[in-house]
Amino acid sequence: MLFMGEMMTQFGSVIASIMFGYAMFQQYFPYDLRRYLTKYTDKIVGLVYPYIHITFNEYSGDRFKRSEVYLAIQNYLSTNSTARAKRLKADDVKDTKSLVLTLADNEEVTDDFQGVKLWWTSYKSTPKNSTFSWYPNSDEKRYYRLTFHRRHRELITTTYLSHLVQEGKTIAIKNRQRKLYTNGSGERYYGGKQTKWSHVLFEHPASFDTLAMEPEKKQEIIKDLLKFKKGKEYYAKIGKAWKRGYLLYGPPGTGKSTMISAMANFLDYDVYDLELTAVKDNTELKKLLIDTSNKSIIVIEDIDCSLDLTGQRKNEKEKGEDEEKSKDPMKKAKEEDNNKSKVTLSGLLNFIDGIWSACGGERLIVFTTNYVDKLDPALIRRGRMDKHIELSYCGFEAFKVLAKNYLDVESHDLFSTIERLLGETDMSPADVAENLMPKSDEDDADKCLKNLVDAIEIAKEEAVKKKAEEEEAKLKAKEEEKVKTEKEKLEKESETKTDEVKVKCKCGNGTLDKEVKEENGS
Repeated sequence: MLFMGEMMTQFGSVIASIMFGYAMFQQYFPYDLRRYLTKYTDKIVGLVYPYIHITFNEYSGDRFKRSEVYLAIQNYLSTNSTARAKRLKADDVKDTKSLVLTLADNEEVTDDFQGVKLWWTSYKSTPKNSTFSWYPNSDEKRYYRLTFHRRHRELITTTYLSHLVQEGKTIAIKNRQRKLYTNGSGERYYGGKQTKWSHVLFEHPASFDTLAMEPEKKQEIIKDLLKFKKGKEYYAKIGKAWKRGYLLYGPPGTGKSTMISAMANFLDYDVYDLELTAVKDNTELKKLLIDTSNKSIIVIEDIDCSLDLTGQRKNEKEKGEDEEKSKDPMKKAKEEDNNKSKVTLSGLLNFIDGIWSACGGERLIVFTTNYVDKLDPALIRRGRMDKHIELSYCGFEAFKVLAKNYLDVESHDLFSTIERLLGETDMSPADVAENLMPKSDEDDADKCLKNLVDAIEIAKEEAVKKKAEEEEAKLKAKEEEKVKTEKEKLEKESETKTDEVKVKCKCGNGTLDKEVKEENGS
């Protein structure tokens, strides 16, 4: 013990002497001399030291924006190397689902890549002169240092670093909290830039498993989405922007909005709900497109009701109405005030597949409508809306999905009756789901299914009654049209006879006048 104490005393004396000598060197040697000594000392050490160091600073260039490479390294190490670290930090990082574990300051971990061993170290440097700043990052600098043997220089600087950055970005996307965006009239600041998009967390629970739809059609859509998600190289090969358009159409309550949520959850994409009536003009529409992120779904719901996008294709009657409005200044001013958005069909078409639509990648553009026949053919042609998906009334296969979701029932005695009734009656999945949902703790599967049967039968009777009324109205309109046609025919015949009588009278008078003149002449 005495011997160990003497050794520690001597070791402490040596360290103290070194520190004293270094302090004297720093204080009394001129800066230029110290710089040259450090430069050549590093060269000498480099001849015998076999390792290479690469430093990645948290802030590089823009001092207000963290380096994307630094963040990618942080994500990579937090997933792949923190299990071997002894000291960690738990950070509540913005826009992530959970706590993120990162290396503590001055902690070192190892990583293996293709049999090559590497060392990662986390550092923090604090300036000697204490200065006040509004920005915390100006007070202390963090960085990662990568150390590896120089014989692996080419492998590390080319393959490994590219692999690390790509993996880090993938992990960040996987861990992020997805958002639901919407546009408004005012501008906001987010992420250090001005934007018209505002957002909330996207937490809709819809999935393809719970979507009321025929299994074959559901699988077709899933395969199409997977093909798109993996198609980066393919789209580059064929020379098209990495985007795809979907048109969802069908009666109200058939699950168009739910389908969008299921697509977003399946692909792990953000959703941008674009309100066209809040967009001032085509230029603002382009700016909104630029501000959208990759891996996102841009949605325009009920596009047939959003704006009058067929103004360039008006018929003669509509043109006459416009000319009449232009003659009345007050009426024209009122019309312009009611329709403040100046987005045109041409601007929307450029938004979908023009040059600006290629500013980014991995985007879906989804339109929904209840009346597909009202849309301009140029808006929904293939190449713009690449896939048309009809969401129709509830069939038996869709009903079975809803029964499993709401009642946890896969078979029942009433299933055959419901299958027959759904084949005879149009009822939306939303109406079916409402009847299947228990309204109290006493409601069991039997009662809910019986309620559904009663509701379908009532809907069937109403449909028959409505059809009879429509047929009666058609017959009445047909009779009225027939009477009107006959009346017009009789009036036309009467006018024709009247004209013939007038012509005869005129001719008779002319002959009579001629005879009278001849007698007078004789």
